Amino acid sequence: MSSITADSSSVAAGRSALRGVLVAFASYAVFAFSDASIKILHGVIPSYQVAFIGALFGFAAVPFLKKREDEWLDMVRTSNRPLWLLRFVCGATGAISSVIAFTMLPMAEAFALLFLLPSFVTILSVIFLKEDVRWQRWTAVILGFVGVLIVLRPGFRELSIGHLCAAIGGLAAAISIVVNRALGSKEKRISLYGAGLFGTLIVSGLLMISEVTMPTPTQWIFLASYGLLGACGSVLLLTAAQMAPANLVAPPQYSQMLWAIAFGYLLFNDSIDMPMAVGIVLIIFSGLLTLARERKRGTPLPTAVAGNTQAALVTAEEDKAVGGV
Repeated sequence: MSSITADSSSVAAGRSALRGVLVAFASYAVFAFSDASIKILHGVIPSYQVAFIGALFGFAAVPFLKKREDEWLDMVRTSNRPLWLLRFVCGATGAISSVIAFTMLPMAEAFALLFLLPSFVTILSVIFLKEDVRWQRWTAVILGFVGVLIVLRPGFRELSIGHLCAAIGGLAAAISIVVNRALGSKEKRISLYGAGLFGTLIVSGLLMISEVTMPTPTQWIFLASYGLLGACGSVLLLTAAQMAPANLVAPPQYSQMLWAIAFGYLLFNDSIDMPMAVGIVLIIFSGLLTLARERKRGTPLPTAVAGNTQAALVTAEEDKAVGGV
């Protein structure tokens, strides 16, 4: 009887994990649509205004992320104010930088640079968390940066502020992940979400004082799409993490590249040449190798890459708690 019960539990867990992975794919698709909404605006709305409006719509996710025992003030409460403020700043920096990157670059190229996030996490974890990183993870980091050099081809093509902002967006997200790890599981999810949300709202709001552009009704639709889809993606990703282990939820984030290529071809007349394709493959392989090594070591995995990084996604610690990594 006990073996039958164990088998039933195993089958149920497997089905839950499969559903979780499918929900994760759905969440990353939603994020990709959110990012495409930014690019459709073609930069006619200032980046900080887009980030500000996106953060306003981001509050739509709070009721779904808030646990029953949480209080609304927990969005600004924390066990470590300096680290919370660092995440506050990174939320604003990542959101604004990502908006600029998706506005100025082909979507696939922007994602390629944002996908440096796992490499940044590895480097920062060594510096600040004193993690022991073996040669396999350093190999992944090197492969990632080689991929970036192939994509960018400095000296052979003109680089723009968009490339710099994409790299800054990935770095800001990586710092947020390291902050999550430093804070540990004692920090409430709603507090981490609040840090990124209020950071974007306040910083971009201050930048808006000197220049505000009134969106047209059509532009409001895409601004709402950016913010609401970002919030929806966060809720879906949380749901996925509750159904499947983090090591299964994290890898599907690279499916965003397929959406980026599709959107670029169908909507924005973007093209990908062979060197860029090779670089993108190296960057994705680098990220997957990092995820595989961190899974083996039991290290909390990075969160998703998304243009609207003000929507603080499921934290690595939360993944570990609900997913049983």
